[in-house]
Amino acid sequence: MDVLAVAIHLRHNTAVLKSWGCIGFVAALGITGECLIAGAMRQLGDLDEIRAESGLIGAIKAVLSSPIFLGGALCMALNFFAMLFTLSIVDLSLAAPAIGSVTYIGNAIAASLFLHEHVDKRRWLATSFLAIGVVLISR
Repeated sequence: MDVLAVAIHLRHNTAVLKSWGCIGFVAALGITGECLIAGAMRQLGDLDEIRAESGLIGAIKAVLSSPIFLGGALCMALNFFAMLFTLSIVDLSLAAPAIGSVTYIGNAIAASLFLHEHVDKRRWLATSFLAIGVVLISR
């Protein structure tokens, strides 16, 4: 192999690693944000009940005074800007389905591990199909 072929190979591998690193980072921020927001909303309870007792402003204050919710909202904001960066360097035809699929897969795993949700066999099967789809679009 000549030097030019090695350089081209290394450049391609670096681009692939950078692309998937960005996709993984965007997905991780989305998964973290969604889990934190879901956890915060479960701690707060039924917003209709809070609104009935404290009014709309009381319900808004209850949500915005939750540090867990604010952490989740920050992750979602960072997710948005990380996705903008990712779309500037990765083809949309790869980035959008990969981010969505990896986020869906990660949410199923995180919901089971951290939120102690029961994820049934049907959802795991759907998650498996998504994982296969991610592998197929990445080639």
